[in-house]
Amino acid sequence: MLRASSSAFEYSVDLDALRDPTIPAGVPGGNLLLRLVDAVLVRTEPLKQVHDEIIGELGPEALVDAASVFGNFEMMNRVAEVSGIPIPQQGIDRNQDLIDQLDIGGFVKR
Repeated sequence: MLRASSSAFEYSVDLDALRDPTIPAGVPGGNLLLRLVDAVLVRTEPLKQVHDEIIGELGPEALVDAASVFGNFEMMNRVAEVSGIPIPQQGIDRNQDLIDQLDIGGFVKR
């Protein structure tokens, strides 16, 4: 979905920003949204601080959208994991470059 939407909006997404916050993500507000994820999952900084920055820079609607997307992905991942839904091989093959770039091949069951 990220590939399709970034192509549709002509963004040049740099997934290395997931590992290095000094690299521009290539999406408007992308690095700020990555900070939101880190503040929630890793507690790298106070959530309220990131919350206020998102509202200030992107608007309150962006915060609601980001929280909704975050919550939905968390829910989908948990449901898929506990129900044992395997990732189809075609999905793995289609995303192999991302799997390699993000070095997450150890999580893929073959």
